[in-house]
Amino acid sequence: MTSTHGVDTPGRSRTLLTRSRILEAAKRELGRDPDSSLGDIAEAAGVVRRTVYGHFNGRAALVDGLVEDAAQALRQALADPGAPGVDAVTALARFVLALWPVGDRYRMLLRLAPHDLGAGRVAEVLAPARETAAAIIARGQRQGVFQTSVPADPLSRALEGHLLGLLECVNAGTWSDDGTRTAAAALIAVGVDGDLAVTRVRSLGRPERVGA
Repeated sequence: MTSTHGVDTPGRSRTLLTRSRILEAAKRELGRDPDSSLGDIAEAAGVVRRTVYGHFNGRAALVDGLVEDAAQALRQALADPGAPGVDAVTALARFVLALWPVGDRYRMLLRLAPHDLGAGRVAEVLAPARETAAAIIARGQRQGVFQTSVPADPLSRALEGHLLGLLECVNAGTWSDDGTRTAAAALIAVGVDGDLAVTRVRSLGRPERVGA
C-alpha cells in the first residue's frame, strides 16, 4: 500500500482551502469588529460553526492561527538578503516597502493585541523585523546617513512605533498608502533629507522581500 504521508491529497487540499477561507474571513470580520464571534466568522466564511471548531478549538486558537500566518509572512518578507553592499538608506527603504504589505494585511491584529495576544507573543512575532531594523539603522549610523543622537536599538524601536502607528491610522481610516509614503516617512524619521528620501523610494519600485 502506498503511503500518502506528505502527499497533497484532494481531501487535504480541501481542508487547507477551508482553513484559509476561515482565516481570511476572520481577518475581515475582526478588522471590522474585534468582538466578532466565531459564528460571525463562520457565516462570513460560508461554513457552519462546527466547521470552524473543526479547525480551531476556540477564539484563542483562531487568533493564534492568524498570528502564525502573519509571522510566516513576515519571515518570507525578510528572507531575501538583497543586493550585497547596498547602502543603509536603500536597505531601510526596501525593508519598509517589503514589510508594509504584511502589516497592512494583518493590521487587525493591532486591535486584538491588548486582549488576545500577550506582550511575549507580540515580541516573538516581531523579533526578526526588530533585529533587521536595528542592524540596518546601526549600519546607517556608521555610514553617517542616519542621525546618531539616539542609539540604534532605541531608534529602531521608535521607528517600529512610528510604523505601527500608521497601521493604526489605516485601521481608523485616516491613512492610506501602498508603502511608498510610509517608506519615505521612515527614512525622514531616522534623519534622511526629505527630498532624498522621496527620490530613493521612488527609484526602488516595490520589492517583495528584503533583509539586512
